[in-house]
Amino acid sequence: MRPEGFGADPAGERMARIRRSPNFADGTFQNPVGARTRPSGSMADFAKGYFRKEDRARRFPEGTVPVHATTVADLAKPPASGLRLTWMGHSGVLAEIDGARVLFDPVWGERCSPFSFAGPKRLHPVPLPLAALGPVDVVVISHDHYDHLDLPTIKALAGTETVFAVPLGVGAHLERWGVPAARLRELDWNETTEVAGIRLTATPARHFCGRGMRNQQHTLWASWAVSGPEHRIYHSGDTGYFPGFKDIGAGHGPFDATMIQIGAYSEYWPDIHMTPAEGVRAHLDLQGGKPGGVLLPIHWGTFNLALHPWAEPGEWTRDAAGEAGQAVALPRAGEPFEPSGKLPSEPWWRAVSPEIARPWRSAEGSDSTPAAPSGLGLAEEQHS
Repeated sequence: MRPEGFGADPAGERMARIRRSPNFADGTFQNPVGARTRPSGSMADFAKGYFRKEDRARRFPEGTVPVHATTVADLAKPPASGLRLTWMGHSGVLAEIDGARVLFDPVWGERCSPFSFAGPKRLHPVPLPLAALGPVDVVVISHDHYDHLDLPTIKALAGTETVFAVPLGVGAHLERWGVPAARLRELDWNETTEVAGIRLTATPARHFCGRGMRNQQHTLWASWAVSGPEHRIYHSGDTGYFPGFKDIGAGHGPFDATMIQIGAYSEYWPDIHMTPAEGVRAHLDLQGGKPGGVLLPIHWGTFNLALHPWAEPGEWTRDAAGEAGQAVALPRAGEPFEPSGKLPSEPWWRAVSPEIARPWRSAEGSDSTPAAPSGLGLAEEQHS
């Protein structure tokens, strides 16, 4: 009776392995540091921010969001440097690294929802059809929320030969959707697998999990460090800021490029999503405390999942990186770039963005007024 979009709960030996995990205690997976996963603050203020007409208008683009037009042709040429990244929108990134092709958190579905008829709808088309992407060596999933683990995308990929690297417990969903167990690499934090000559390590993150009507916290969430013979990259998944970025950088970095979540932040959700300033700080931590490599902002622009203005994450990340002296790539969806080459830097969102009324910095030098409550939290909680 459980709807297919809800996936499946871990059971049997998978659940036994979960119970043996050092990150599982008192019946649930635990965060590396404490984190509130439920809304905090006044629900009356929350509702005001959600329904205020002028604020709602700013949460959507004013025109057609530009998408890179020649993705298929561009990807047909191998990267000259051995490392190329293509942001596919939201948290989805194709990383071509040292001869391997890694696809992070692919979402080709029209909605990030368990249902085809309801839920947040994408604000721009996918840059290319999934079938046109070509062979992928490994699909990496950060956690099982709907905007990262997408049923139609996984079912389409299940018919290929790709391997799936996922956090502990997430394999239960994939097996229900047709992925053979032999093609699953299910990892706890700090465990590593090797695929196509590259090493993938599940690293800690500060977030939560859950699909379906119950949220038992029986599937893990993770960030990922990926290394090849010549290059290293990092994908944050969803996470709040925490001191563990320094440890991840010390153990697996420095990185040629990081893909960092900088959207869906809120004063109501301060522990489970990073602001742009925190995203830049996390990148610097991963690089040993100083600017280095390239930061690719992710988790913004594709779905209306937050109450902050639609383009604010991109604008503020650009400002925060500039203040820190950190190189940042700002591609349109589907625009490949090589971190060692010329970086896309045009603020393309301005042509279709309502005015961002709030300044980046206050007079005191701190982040300006906190964002309104995160719509992503609403989406995650109501479907959990």
